[in-house]
Amino acid sequence: MKHQKSICIAIFFMLITNIWSQETNRFKIHTVAFYNLENLFDTINDPDKFDEASPIMELSTGRSEVYHKKVRNMAKVIADIGADETGNAPAILGVAEIENRSVLVDVVNDPFLLGIDYGIIHYDSPDNRGIDVGLIYQKKIFQPIHTSKHTLILYDDVTRKRVHTRDQLLVTGKLEGDLIHLIVNHWPSRSGGEERSRSKRVGAAKLNKRIIDSLQIIDPYAKIIIMGDLNDDPINVSVKDVLNAKGEKKDVEFKGIYNPYENYYKSGLGTNAYRDAWSLFDQIMMTQPLLETDYSSFRFYKAFIYNKHYLTTKRGRWKGYPFRSFADGGFTGGFSDHYPVYIHLIKEVE
Repeated sequence: MKHQKSICIAIFFMLITNIWSQETNRFKIHTVAFYNLENLFDTINDPDKFDEASPIMELSTGRSEVYHKKVRNMAKVIADIGADETGNAPAILGVAEIENRSVLVDVVNDPFLLGIDYGIIHYDSPDNRGIDVGLIYQKKIFQPIHTSKHTLILYDDVTRKRVHTRDQLLVTGKLEGDLIHLIVNHWPSRSGGEERSRSKRVGAAKLNKRIIDSLQIIDPYAKIIIMGDLNDDPINVSVKDVLNAKGEKKDVEFKGIYNPYENYYKSGLGTNAYRDAWSLFDQIMMTQPLLETDYSSFRFYKAFIYNKHYLTTKRGRWKGYPFRSFADGGFTGGFSDHYPVYIHLIKEVE
């Protein structure tokens, strides 16, 4: 499969560099990102989880070495996201496919990130394999005020048995004094096929919408950022119909949601690939107040897919795909089967 087509990255970065070089004294810029860390599990068998099915636990030898290399790889990518434009790692990063808090502790204490002083927000989810979401944040930039987890109650359409999946994480805090809300997601997979599993992701979107509605009842002008691996593309029912997310800023009404990744998807770009087709499951969306042009507080500026060459497989049957960590029963030395996504928020400096 050929590498997904370029988004004129060199020209874009030349332009954005020129903008920031001219306006360095006018604007402050921070990166908010999301990254699916692809099965970041430790090497300890948890009897309360089905973690023995994780790729690292299936290795017969060298688990500790693989784990440390995997942690180092995740830390390197996180340190790089958005740094070309800001000179800094993400102020806030949502993550998916982590086993527990301890693996995040290892990541933020890796030499690539240790000097940044990241805080961690994490809750254990009821997911059968123990897969969780989480959030890390630079303590000097973002101060959490309230955190909560929201459980998605689902039942299998055939067996009617409870389906245990990831919770949704809500974090409210202040980004250098500006109140924002962040919802971190990892919606149910497409196991069994997109159509058969669709209702589960619709259910996840409905839970997301209830969280958003509850925040907007308290404050109709709430700045809300929705991020995650949705296992759906920007044009699917869960995103387009349930969340009613718009792909054009001009179409976003009061209390509405903007999805900057819809146009990327329509252009053929993606964050993960399967059977020679790209999907854009990893997305960051936001509510209308983040689109306003009064930059006395932080507003949305631009969305990105972090698809640097080192994150892409160079040869073999997965050539052009994201350079994943695990394949064919072993560790590849790679990073993740998903590219990270990120946005920039800017604020005018007084």
